[in-house]
Amino acid sequence: MKLKNILTSSLAGVLLLGSLSACTDLTETVYDQIMSTNYYNTKDDIIKATFRPFEHGFYSIGPRQVLQECCADQLGTWARDGWWYDNAKWQYLHYHTWAADNESIKSEWENCFTGIMQANSVIDDLQKLDPAKFNMSQAEMDNFIAQNKALRAWFYIRLLDAFRNVPLAVSLDQSKNSVGQVTPQELFNFIETELKTSIEALPAKNGNAGNGIAQGQWTKAGAAALLVRLYLNAEKWIGTSKYTECATYAQNILDGDYGFYELGKTWDEVFDWTNDRCNETIFAFPSSYGRSYWHYSGDTYWWAVPVNARFYFGAFKQGDFNTKYALQPSLDLNNNEYNFKLGKFVSKFKKYPKDYRLTMYRNLGNSTREGMFLYGYLPYTADDGTQKKVTSPVGGYEIYIRDQVGVFHELAPDQLPADRASNMNTGDHNSGWHFVKYPIYSDEDAGKREADYNEIRLAEIYYSLAECKFKANDVDGAARLLNTVRKRNYPQDTWAEYLYKPEGAVTLTQDELYDEWGREFLAEGRRRTDLIRWGLYCTEEWWDKKPDADSHWDIFPIPRDMMGADHTLEQNPGYN
Repeated sequence: MKLKNILTSSLAGVLLLGSLSACTDLTETVYDQIMSTNYYNTKDDIIKATFRPFEHGFYSIGPRQVLQECCADQLGTWARDGWWYDNAKWQYLHYHTWAADNESIKSEWENCFTGIMQANSVIDDLQKLDPAKFNMSQAEMDNFIAQNKALRAWFYIRLLDAFRNVPLAVSLDQSKNSVGQVTPQELFNFIETELKTSIEALPAKNGNAGNGIAQGQWTKAGAAALLVRLYLNAEKWIGTSKYTECATYAQNILDGDYGFYELGKTWDEVFDWTNDRCNETIFAFPSSYGRSYWHYSGDTYWWAVPVNARFYFGAFKQGDFNTKYALQPSLDLNNNEYNFKLGKFVSKFKKYPKDYRLTMYRNLGNSTREGMFLYGYLPYTADDGTQKKVTSPVGGYEIYIRDQVGVFHELAPDQLPADRASNMNTGDHNSGWHFVKYPIYSDEDAGKREADYNEIRLAEIYYSLAECKFKANDVDGAARLLNTVRKRNYPQDTWAEYLYKPEGAVTLTQDELYDEWGREFLAEGRRRTDLIRWGLYCTEEWWDKKPDADSHWDIFPIPRDMMGADHTLEQNPGYN
């Protein structure tokens, strides 16, 4: 059986190891011992157990997306004609006024610790097995153990980023785990050591035709890329810069030390349904229609388009859309661009107006697409052959998607509402451009929901190394790295105008660099982290969001339920 099929079908049937109802109470047994030595009878049993925690990891990207994007300056979830107010839960995130009982924050804590304890269970079990009894080599067994160590490190990086001060659980044997929280430095050191050790045991990418059947597995490059993330953010996370270490591992990846990787030829190749064959993919969670496709569900990309967009996409059998996310506006309700420097990403894309991503998204047939955004009217041909436009689920008006937030309803494109208020309470279904990063193909297309979710792609390594060079005052070196990626976004006849100096006419400044991070990685679940690294998250203004009074909002509170379950935990500074 191919491993990709195991990841997307067989693993879905493996029994859950349990739920982490009291994630931080490490004296409590929170998992049934389903993965006992009696379970392991064949090599397939080992493979299924090894990759079961990966399914949970894939599922957990939705809640992470909420915290990374709803708290930052690119996306917003505002009230729309009575939809998406939800007792102001999204406003608490947007305004940075959350409390320790916030559901989204609790979900991130629980999801990460659930994944960690699932990985711990597998590691504990596999370390007790004799590989010879399963016709396996020790190297194969070490690889399976390293798979879960890398995944565990991925979860711990998220916890370090979100909470800084968390317990360290390395086994189901509670005597091996911390009592209460460890320091950020101790957690950082653990992650660093685990990843360096895992690199030695994990396989290098084989060949130059993408990841193929190895999609969904950690490789040497995947573990090295996690070290790049760890080191890039170290100055914020532990107070010590690690840009030299970050640059070293990034350069090793680019030099092919861990296998062959190269950028996709077009911006969307790495997001398309054939992205398991794209050499830009470093680590991805496999997706398959009818099996697991969590990025095509709810809190990720499925709720980033209008409710009735199924008519525009020709997607009627794949589940309902919703309108949770849209881009925060660039324009106020007098058609003037806002004067703050963060956010306004429609405007920042339009800075380079021939950007291929600015093309209106549409399906071209045969599982192909163009463009990344939805704006203006969304026309379609009805079953009776008449031409229609997508309508709002409230009031039935034809939506005209604008780079503004207000109550427009049936107003023509050149008209503005009398009420010029624009805030989290004043949106409608016309408000805010939508994005389609992973294609939403029609019911007739073979590629529908087949795009794998790219957690780490080579462009991130280029941008991370560029940031290291920029902060080391090698601006030209940073510019060349960024241009290597950016060239695919623009026609070649614009490069002299669009690329950074010395290869083009644009000056690479600090403001331009974090704007460029935002363009390339729009809605990829990292914006909050990037703003914090640049020292902008609490100090700057964006749409309907004033600077914070202090910087304690850089990290989230320990969830109140967890504090009640484990009295050894101490609340993060600034929270009750």
